[in-house]
Amino acid sequence: MKLQKGWSSVYVVLSVITSVLAVTFLGAGLMKVGQSRGKLAASGMGWADDFAPGAIKVIGGLDGLILPAVLGVAPVLIPVSALGLAGLMLGAAIVHGRRGEARFVIVNLVLLALAAVVAWGWFSPCPFAF
Repeated sequence: MKLQKGWSSVYVVLSVITSVLAVTFLGAGLMKVGQSRGKLAASGMGWADDFAPGAIKVIGGLDGLILPAVLGVAPVLIPVSALGLAGLMLGAAIVHGRRGEARFVIVNLVLLALAAVVAWGWFSPCPFAF
């Protein structure tokens, strides 16, 4: 990828944020897909009791939306995935808010903000230009 002058630092920042999101969501997704609802609830994910096992697996699969970034497949999917993850985090923040789990809401909002930055940065023809 050829970058215009001054874009290399932006590219590095976006790549680091994308990588952090990828590791975070892949780990969370694998856990949701690979463990039972009861085991998830027992490990501190009390919200799992409120969802059907199939729904938890779908949520885990959606966490894997960032996979194109990890594999380097179809880079255009990176900002699309980031938008999807931002939406997923908005939903998660609502669920945790209704359950009175403020600390999880904060984590969801931080991840939502990071995903929004990634989407904005990769979609923008001139990232972060004012």
